[in-house]
Amino acid sequence: MVPTPPPGDPGGELTLHLPPKGREGPPTEGDARPPIALTIAGSDSGGGAGIQADLKTFTVLRCYGMSVVTAITAQNTLGVQASSALDPELVRQQMDSVLGDIGADAAKTGMLANAGVVEAVADGVRAHGLSPLVVDPVMVAKGGAPLLAPEAREAVIRLLLPLATVITPNLPEAEALTGLRLETPEAVREAARRLHDLGPAWVVMKGGHRPGPVAVDVVYDGQSFHELRAPRMETTRTHGTGCTFAAAITAFLAQGRPVLEAIQLAKTFVTRAIETAPAIGEGHGPTNHLWPLAEPGWPPSAPPGG
Repeated sequence: MVPTPPPGDPGGELTLHLPPKGREGPPTEGDARPPIALTIAGSDSGGGAGIQADLKTFTVLRCYGMSVVTAITAQNTLGVQASSALDPELVRQQMDSVLGDIGADAAKTGMLANAGVVEAVADGVRAHGLSPLVVDPVMVAKGGAPLLAPEAREAVIRLLLPLATVITPNLPEAEALTGLRLETPEAVREAARRLHDLGPAWVVMKGGHRPGPVAVDVVYDGQSFHELRAPRMETTRTHGTGCTFAAAITAFLAQGRPVLEAIQLAKTFVTRAIETAPAIGEGHGPTNHLWPLAEPGWPPSAPPGG
């Protein structure tokens, strides 16, 4: 369809207002490419979590985002109405496709659904030497629907955690992985030690499920503990916060930042995303992944060589 001039316009050509050209011709080998981040996770049709949240996060944090879909969910702010895992072979083929051609500077995993998918992903990570890797051990959706089969938990522990640079369990997930009751700060630190013993280089124990006016994330690297604190917000607009946090860590690692800095920046990102979240849906609404667009200068530039 050819655009027509508005009423009252005498006609003639329409003008397109385009930004100035940088230079003529196709890209050349010397052109700088953006950091490349990969998400291996399930699809959230509501857009607040899963690969949709991850790709929004990658983009707003100036990374080129790619995805390997592990499962399809029919999902909105009220809950998960249906889900279906993809064939593990197709999951592995997706990994081979994007990593064999494009590669990735960092990757994350989210919903992996079942043991077959976990095995396929772990095999792909090893085959392609995929690192750094952020593992978000997604087990249950915000509304309570299970997203990981019980028999897959052992596969995550045995196959995936040893490959991880960072793992980001919330407290219920950490309880499921360690068998501990995490009702005190001392228990949380002990769980972090036990999870670190399973192979990941860094453990981030997310504190959003603990009561109190401050949400405290406990970070452990095998030697030192660090605490990241943020005021607790009474809001239902928290759908996809775990996905978003892990995706932000992945984006900052893809930029070459040190692990602790990546975790700290990701904490700031997700906190502001909750603070500025719009009213979408009638249940647990999504966060605001786009808030940095309104705050020029954030995130701070990575140092040269990073």
